[in-house]
Amino acid sequence: MASLDYDDIQGILLQERPEKYVGMYLLLQIDDSESGRSVLKKLLPEITSANRWEKPSDGAWVNGALTYKGLEKLGVPKESLESFPAEFREGMSSRAEKLGDFNESAPENWEDYFEEERLHLAIAIFSPDEERLKEALDRARKVYDELDGITLLYELRVSSPENGLSHMGFTEGISNPAIEGNELHPPLKGETPLKAGEFIIGKENEKGNIEEGPTPNILGNNGSYMALRKIHLRVAAFRSYLHEKGETDEERELLAAKMVGRWPSGTPLSLSPDKDDPKLALDENVRNDFLYKDDPKGLKCPLSSHVRRANPRDSLEDSIADVNIHRLLRRSTMYGPLLPEGELADDGTDRGLIFAGICTSLSRQYEFIKSTWLNDGNFIELSEEDPITGNKAGEGMYTIPEEPFRKRMHGLPAFSVTKGGTYFFIPSISALKWISELGEN
Repeated sequence: MASLDYDDIQGILLQERPEKYVGMYLLLQIDDSESGRSVLKKLLPEITSANRWEKPSDGAWVNGALTYKGLEKLGVPKESLESFPAEFREGMSSRAEKLGDFNESAPENWEDYFEEERLHLAIAIFSPDEERLKEALDRARKVYDELDGITLLYELRVSSPENGLSHMGFTEGISNPAIEGNELHPPLKGETPLKAGEFIIGKENEKGNIEEGPTPNILGNNGSYMALRKIHLRVAAFRSYLHEKGETDEERELLAAKMVGRWPSGTPLSLSPDKDDPKLALDENVRNDFLYKDDPKGLKCPLSSHVRRANPRDSLEDSIADVNIHRLLRRSTMYGPLLPEGELADDGTDRGLIFAGICTSLSRQYEFIKSTWLNDGNFIELSEEDPITGNKAGEGMYTIPEEPFRKRMHGLPAFSVTKGGTYFFIPSISALKWISELGEN
């Protein structure tokens, strides 16, 4: 079993974000290497390690991540830069075709602060309340405000939903893989933890290998990669579609659950296929203790539902696919106000999800899930995209298995639009220190 250095690993890798939170992503451009390294030096005492999560600095959780261009700007040696994997060096926008980013979601339509030549450093700050968030933000801003050569590109505010539900009306963040050796978060009932190397560079992974990380070891070990995406959600379009296809509130709720794979409370269809059971959802051991092998046709939980596609669990046991080598840690957050309950018209407000997927192989984990499981569908013998995240542009289709005849839902619009995205490297705390001291000798 891997021994995990909780003092060296940034907390975001091993710890869940708080259930109730307010937060801010600070996106920065580094114009001067020396100024950039000064920012890292000043930021280091604020970084929340996995061991400091219960008592973070002044009540706020602070983590930092760098893009490939950011590492280059900071003066990381060429041989180290070249040791990073190709997908990280190329950047997310250059891999848009593979990721299914076209039409409105194409990179040419992304918000300009995601431009990979400019976005170099992200600082994520979360707190349980506004007062402590403000204090942490004031300290963070002082880190770069006093320096020439650092430009603030954007401040993106996020927060937990007031009613506990996502913009689409569902409980979020209720299923993440357990990590072998992570005593901070033991596995749930019936759960087999995954090897730490799926999420922490320098540890053994599910293949029995140690994922090749950047060199030297002090730069790569105890770090990870993160795929960050800003996803605008078309909540009014989603509600309108449900109203068009369902005649009663019960029919609409069932259709939405069939598309997601869970009821609004988080109760999985696999455990309660006919109606929501909020009491069941209160127990995190129970709400995640289910498999799909007893539902091969998807009569309880459709094969193409979002949660079944994102994590097929045991439903691919008879294929050559190994689900465990394609898992992600999700640290996603919500931005923008909720659309008022019952409203079916778009009010023009930007609202959505900041998706953050953490892994040690962007190609084998994040890109595989996005391109093969969510976008393709051939692995479940259905030529249709994920009903929630697919880039369908009004031409989508969704299959609901029923006896004696399956139901086909046509004309699905795009319920989500990618507004931008970037690949980040999340260094260990010792790696941040190493980078901050480059050029001193």
